[in-house]
Amino acid sequence: MEGALIPIVVFVIVYALISFELVNKAVAALLGVMVLLVLHVVSEHKAVEFIDFETIMLLLGMMSIVAIVRKSGFFTILSVKIAELTKGSPLKILVLFSIVTAVLSAFLDNVTTVLIIVPIVIELTRGMGLDPKVYVISQAVISNVGGTATLIGDPPNIIIGSKVGLTFNQFLFNMSPPIIVCFVVVLFYIWLANRGKFKPIDTNLGKLFSVQLLLEKIRYEFLATKIDRVFLFKSLGCLIVTILLFVTQTITKLSPGVVALLMAMVLFVITRVNVEHMLEEIEWSTLLFFAGLFILVGVLEEKGVIEWIARNIFLQVGDNPYVIVLMVLWVSGIVSGFLDNIPFTITMIPIVRLILETTPIPHNILWWALSLGACLGGNFTMIGASANIVTVGMAKRYRVDISFLQFMKFSAVITIITLIISSIYLMIYLRLTLP
Repeated sequence: MEGALIPIVVFVIVYALISFELVNKAVAALLGVMVLLVLHVVSEHKAVEFIDFETIMLLLGMMSIVAIVRKSGFFTILSVKIAELTKGSPLKILVLFSIVTAVLSAFLDNVTTVLIIVPIVIELTRGMGLDPKVYVISQAVISNVGGTATLIGDPPNIIIGSKVGLTFNQFLFNMSPPIIVCFVVVLFYIWLANRGKFKPIDTNLGKLFSVQLLLEKIRYEFLATKIDRVFLFKSLGCLIVTILLFVTQTITKLSPGVVALLMAMVLFVITRVNVEHMLEEIEWSTLLFFAGLFILVGVLEEKGVIEWIARNIFLQVGDNPYVIVLMVLWVSGIVSGFLDNIPFTITMIPIVRLILETTPIPHNILWWALSLGACLGGNFTMIGASANIVTVGMAKRYRVDISFLQFMKFSAVITIITLIISSIYLMIYLRLTLP
């Protein structure tokens, strides 16, 4: 690990700046990159190579598509329907939105889902006089849980699927059972831990009247909004084609990043929207933060820091398959909460392959352990998963400030619960498949 001291120190300082919110997270990450460049720890060309443009393209493309679909009025229609179904019940808002978030995260992708759901949740809860924070963080956490179920739901799954050759159906069949259990248990825990905030309002005439006024306001605004049906059909058509191309990735051989950015450009052309106005809707600070984080972690990888840690942990536990599977799950889960789960997943893939050479474990169980750990572990902290970062960034635009410690206090227990459920599932799976 020659020359690793400077990048380690820089990474720790950047992480502290982000954790204690001393500076903007994008500024902190890029400042760290600039320090490494000035000190000649890494060259400009090498730094650019560390950026995962597949993820950046996917985020940029989906942010653009969602911005255009939002302009079409589709989400206004969706918000009215969900608002009417909840009837102003705080618990129904949590449950109904969580179900929608989990399903959309599995078949759309969790970043896109929170881009859709979070503004609606904030509008409804704030209008009812509720604290939006619990609902907003809940949707970020649930989006990561739901996104774990499929190949396209979470970036680590996309990386594992493409590099290992696992199909959409393999992910769906093997990951859905534990994720369904995780979803139900997590939803129950959120209610139990915050049940005072989900009390029914039908005994409070004042609040009940306020909710009815809010629902009438939402209905009035919907009826007053002129919907361009041609624009709406074009937007939804492109969104459906995008999802279909995600699902048929094994046939088309098109990466999700290429699909998302391609369909975004197609939408810009066929809808003739004001491009400059639409670009204002994109979370540029989030994209810059990702770029900076990729470079920081990439330098650590190049210096052998992450690989040294992984090898010294995994190759020292012996050849017991139960121990190895649990190690992959829990180490991936914990580390992914504090390092971005995407570069960590990229680093872990050759390590898992090395483990499989020495201790053959059947039926891709180690890959499922890595996926469950990386995706669910992303809930540990605000920077653990892209959906978390996007959620917090979007909430801030709606004047809902969520600190690093607030997010972690809420999500860390949930992460432990889901990793325990995953451990039980993998142990049963292994028991049934080992000769």
